[in-house]
Amino acid sequence: MTPIFITRLLTLIGYFGLLVLLMLWYTWLAPSDTIPKSVVLVIFVGPLLLPLRGLLHGRPYTHAWASFLIWIYFIHGVMEAYATPEHRLLASLEIILSLTMYTGTVFYARLQSRHAKIIQTS
Repeated sequence: MTPIFITRLLTLIGYFGLLVLLMLWYTWLAPSDTIPKSVVLVIFVGPLLLPLRGLLHGRPYTHAWASFLIWIYFIHGVMEAYATPEHRLLASLEIILSLTMYTGTVFYARLQSRHAKIIQTS
């Protein structure tokens, strides 16, 4: 297993884990009583769908900007863990998955750019 493959795998595990976690969290595990589920899903899952195609195709540029997007979910997880003790487990899982995705995206973009430079100089 190459480091590029491992970082891409980390990215995809974090990404799809977050996607599934957020959908389950806000539709089944702890749905909101005041806000419709569709609105919550658009707000929380919608931005996560933006980098889907680029991540699946392994594009380094998408990995790079997705690393900035993921901080929204990290901050949300930290706020939920602090503010609502009954959601602390779900929020901790969100924090772990967002850090997994962040680590994968940053190192994948870095390794791919180095790999591209090596190929260009050869």
